[in-house]
Formats: sequence, C-alpha cells, structure tokens
Amino acid sequence: MNKLYALSVAALLIAPCAVAQKTITGFTGQSLAAEIKAETQFDQSLSAQRIGETIKLLSSQPHHIGSPGGKADAGIILEKLKSYGFDAHIETYNVLFPTPKTRVLEMTGPTKYTAILKEPALKEDATSGQDGQLPIYNAWSADGDVTAELVFVNYGIPEDYEKLDAMGISVKGKIVIAKYGHSWRGIKPKVAQEHGAIGCIIYSDPKDDGYYQGDVYPKGAFKNEYGAQRGSVMDMVIYPGDPLTPGIGATKDAVRLKRENATNLLKIPVLPISYHDAQPLLAALEGPVAPDDWRGALPFTYHVGPGKAVVHLKLEFDWKMVPAYDVIGMVKGSAYPDEWVVRGNHHDAWVNGAGDPLSGQAAMDDEAKAIGDLLKTGWKPKRTLVYCAWDGEEPGLMGSTEWAEDHGKELQQKAVVYINSDGNGRGFLGASGSHALEGFVDEIAHDVTDPQTKVSVYERSHAREIVNAATSKAKKEAMERKTIRIGAMGSGSDYSSFLQHLGVPSLDFGFGGEDPGGEYHSVYDSYDDYVRFKDPNFQYGVALAQTAGRAALRMANADLLPFDFRSLYKTINRYSTEVADLTDAMRENTSVDNQAIRANNYQLAADPTKSVKPPVAKADVPYLDFSPLQNALHKLEKSANDMAEIWSKATKTGGDNEALNKKLYQAEQQLLSADGLPRRGWYKHTIYAPGFYTGYGVKTLPGIREAIEQRNFTEAQQQIVVVAQQLNRLADYLSASATPAMP
Repeated sequence: MNKLYALSVAALLIAPCAVAQKTITGFTGQSLAAEIKAETQFDQSLSAQRIGETIKLLSSQPHHIGSPGGKADAGIILEKLKSYGFDAHIETYNVLFPTPKTRVLEMTGPTKYTAILKEPALKEDATSGQDGQLPIYNAWSADGDVTAELVFVNYGIPEDYEKLDAMGISVKGKIVIAKYGHSWRGIKPKVAQEHGAIGCIIYSDPKDDGYYQGDVYPKGAFKNEYGAQRGSVMDMVIYPGDPLTPGIGATKDAVRLKRENATNLLKIPVLPISYHDAQPLLAALEGPVAPDDWRGALPFTYHVGPGKAVVHLKLEFDWKMVPAYDVIGMVKGSAYPDEWVVRGNHHDAWVNGAGDPLSGQAAMDDEAKAIGDLLKTGWKPKRTLVYCAWDGEEPGLMGSTEWAEDHGKELQQKAVVYINSDGNGRGFLGASGSHALEGFVDEIAHDVTDPQTKVSVYERSHAREIVNAATSKAKKEAMERKTIRIGAMGSGSDYSSFLQHLGVPSLDFGFGGEDPGGEYHSVYDSYDDYVRFKDPNFQYGVALAQTAGRAALRMANADLLPFDFRSLYKTINRYSTEVADLTDAMRENTSVDNQAIRANNYQLAADPTKSVKPPVAKADVPYLDFSPLQNALHKLEKSANDMAEIWSKATKTGGDNEALNKKLYQAEQQLLSADGLPRRGWYKHTIYAPGFYTGYGVKTLPGIREAIEQRNFTEAQQQIVVVAQQLNRLADYLSASATPAMP
C-alpha cells in the first residue's frame, strides 16, 4: 500500500469497531442468545495456522481436474469433513476435458523464432518444476494447424475492431495477437473468430502485469517475462459446464452431444504465451503505428500489422473424458432438514493453485472444522448445512454446474441460499449476490473485524470506495451511504448455475486488492508465492471464514430468513434508469457522429482524386417504451413494502414461520424466464447474467441492456416486456405470500 493511500484510508477510519452487535436480523429471544454464543465459539475455533497448513498440503502437487493430485485432494477434503462430523461423500461426474498433445508457435518470417511456451523452475519456488503440471495452454481451443500474417488487436474486444476498421485493417484470414485484460480471455478469440481470424494468441503485456508495474517474481509479485496465464476459453456466456451435456448432469449414462454440436466451443486455435515469447512477434509487425492507448511497455514501437510477420500455430488436443470429483458434506438440520444452506468453493486448479482456489478452500475447510467443534458441544443447525468442494471449476464451472443441473428440482425446493468463495488474499472485502440479501451482507460486514486495521471489514472497504471515487459527486454519495452496496453477479465462479439457471439466492465473498496477482493461473501460483505476497499470516483466511461462516450460520438458524425485497426493488430501479440513460446517450452520440460522417462524405464526394470508401452513418436510435418496466417496478415497490411489513410483524408475534420462510427463499425463482436470454437460453435470470462480450463481467437487465448496446432495438423493446413480466410475477408472488398473514 503506498504511503499517500494508507494515510487517506487511515484518516477515514476514525472510529474503532463497535462492541459486538446485540441484535441480528431474523433472530429473537433465545435464538438470538444462542446464535451470539455459537458465533463466538465458532470464531474461537478458527485457526490461521491451520488454514496455512491446509493451503500447503493441498497445493503440494498439481491438482487439475482428472489428475492424480485432483483425486488425492478430493480424498483429503472428504476425510476432513467426515472427521468434523459431516455426513460426507463424493459425487462423480464424467466430463470432457482436453489437454494438449501438440503445441507449436513459430514465426517463419521475416525472421525465425520458435516460442518457448514454458515457465522455468525457480529455486525460490519449491513446486515450480514438478512433474504432472499442465503446460501453458487454453482449454477448449480448437485443434488447428494454421499459418498466416499476424495482426495486433490490442485487447481484442469489439471496440478495438472498430478502430481496426477505421484504419482499413481486416483480420480475415489472419492470426491475431491480443493482450490479456479489459475482458475475460474467452471473449478475445470469440470476437476474432467473428471477424474471420483463423487463430488467436493472447499474452500479458508488462505494462499491465510485469516490470512496468513493479518488481517481477520471484523478487516481487508481478508477472515475470516467462509467466503465462492458462485458462478456459469456453464460451461460458452460452452455457457453462460440460459442453456435451447442457442442462443435464453429466452422469455416467447421460445423453451427450457430439462435440461439433456444442455451441459453447470455439472453431479456431487459441494459445496463451508469455511476454518473452510475444516480444519478437510484436517487434516484427509493420503497418500503422498502434494508437497511443494500445501501446505496451516492450522496448520497441508497437505496430498493428499486417506485414511480413508470418506466424505458424499448430495445436492438437486429446479431447478425453475425465471424472470430476465433487465432495459433498452435510449436517442435517434439527428443525428444517429439507431447507438447505449450501456453501461452496472449488478444489481444482490449473497447476498447484495455492491462491486460486486453495486459499478459499482452506478457509471453508476451517469453517467446517469450527462447525464440527460446535457439533461436539451438542449444538445443531436448524437447517441443513451442505458444504461442497467442487471439481472442474477452472475449465468451465464443471463440477458445480453438473451437480446443480443433476439436483436442479431438489435445489429449487430446498436451497435457501448458495454461499460461494474462491481465491482469497490480503485486503478488502468483496461481496456480490442477490440484492434481497444486501442488508444481510451489510450486517455481517459490520460484525467482522479487518485483521490489519482493526476496524470492521465494511469500514475498510467503504474507506477505499471513498478514496477511489472518480468524481466529487461519487465521493459525496459514497460518504453519505452508511451501508454496503453488494455487486451483481456475472460469471467466473461456481455461483453461476445456482443463481442464473436455477434462481437460488446466492452470495459470493472474498478478500483481496493488495497484491497484483501476477501468479494467476501459472506454475508460480504456489505456497511460496502465497506466503510472501498474498496473505503471509493467513489472517484473511480467518476473515473469510468469519464472513462466509456467519452467512451460513445465520441462514441456518434464523427464525425469519433475512430477505428484504425493498433492496432488490431499489437496485433494479437503478438498473432501469441506467438502461434508459444508455439509450438517450446513444441517441445523442449517434446524431453527433452521423453529422460528422455526412460532412466528411460531402468532402470526399467533392474530391474525385480520393478513392477512400466513405464511412456509413448509423441508424438513428428510436425512442423505446420503458413504461411496462416502470409500471412493473411501481408494483414491485408496493409488494416489497407489504412483505417487509409482514416480515416485521412476524418477528414480533413469533410462532412457526416455515411457510413464510419458504416463500422468501423461493422468491428469486420468479425472476427466471422460461425461454432464457436471447440466443443463450440456459441463462434464465432476467436481472443478472455474464455479458455476451464481457464474460466474467456482469450485465444487469441483460436482455434489455445488451440489445441496446448491439443496436437491436426491436429486441430491446421485446425484452423490456419480458423483464416487466417477471417483475410483475415477483410482485404478485410477494403480495400473495404476504396476504394470508395480514390481520
């Protein structure tokens, strides 16, 4: 942390953490006292040392899906859960998972260069040279043997191709090279393929992640010249999980698609490389000098190409079926055994994976240990706790997706919430999820103490938000807000199937922000790297366990489940304003751009010596009718207020609230559209989805927002009606749920 930033944060963190809260939403009387006692005992059972030992043990060997190390880690986690008192077992799914047979990348002209495609072992990193490590590659690249001119496409996102078009440069029949960043990696080959490219190379530029930013590994935490980011390029925005079994669990006897019919697989070869291997390729490019904001930190002038730089890319994969081992542990609820609180983290990694995912897995393991210690005292959760260690997250959320699809109907009946974590580190709380649980998360964030600053994790994250506010208006708004604002869920971790396919309320927690993550998906994501640069004392592993553990315990034991649909209404109302403003901004910008284009075209027409193809004006942006959405939101506001009143009365009258609680946790399902999103029907949630061209990044009101962004205004109007229908459905559902309890 730099000194100026540290002083800014310190100045904002004036008050120490308050004394432990005396109230917890959803708890009254004896249940409140019991919960406070249980959480105190839970905290006392957590051990930073034990979390570190678990990270070291599970990261001691490579453990990708289908590997001996992956099976061994699943077995270790299973035995731990059993020893804690969980009824634990492994559920196995059979999934497709390709690994490389052939990897060749060479420049054949104007000079020759053969890419190394390997990260060297380092004496400072004990596991960096082990046998059995997956090589540098992108899973779900197509097989291919292509030779073509090379074109630099910056980050390889749609707006970069607009600039290429303006420069008169086509990538059709070419191989493109793109920088990591500004979108999920799978978007880069997807967009390249749409523009006619026949191959894609991805590298991390040192300006973004390397010596330009700071010292490189092993001296510092940034990516060294040989480090490379493995990763999936499955088009998960179509559907995640096993590509051959969309919508159903990949059981032994499942009916499978032919691979060529899997719509989430690419058709071109894709390969990630280090900036050591990228340097000679980029240096050989000719053509226009790259725009200023495209240029990286390698020691030459960046050109776009094409030119004399010709590249040969040859990739071949084994396309084998492998077992995915999901470890499932349950503690049966004493009062409501058919209401499940599901907690998950994945255990597979691309290589040794100390940070991603084992820092999160070790924290979850310690939660389970602390729950086991509570069980020994005679304590029991009212609802069933289900602790899950997923396999195959890295290639495409496979273990969690297959389990969720396999148990979909049961989960929609029983799952109160899904609580997710993934990699974890030192720094600030990140929280995202279903917005009816925003107040629930806020209360937890105020209750957990930050290990470094000794204020609540809410206060520390709030201070950063204020310091980083881009405008005075944003800073003022952040300073005035006293509660947390959780993020919306896109993709990239195991919550996706629960929320976006099944409508199970979901949350995701993790700490980070104080290290650059240069080890990400490389052989250097190791225990040695973790203890030096990420969370040396494993204190934030404890903080994660306290945060996610409180969420699990409170959901398991609440008299009344802490859903507040007023928060959901306010959030969706904000999204509605955003898409309306987006349309207005596009209309204004289109008008200005078209005036400039017409003026330019008049000049071109007046000069017969110029043979430049004139740009084409864009169609005007129509006025969309947002009234169905606005009326539905008005209806939702009233029903959310009515439900809040009923909820408040129920806390005072006591009694059995089982029926009301079930209505509360199944409400999210009312936001699912039967047909799903356009061209990707697996995603059924009308409020949250990964972006079609952002991948991990979320698009809220995705059917409306993306249709507007893609200038498909007919579809945008249709999607306004679809979203309004689901909001009306939720409003009617809440009203019907509240009415029987009205006096």
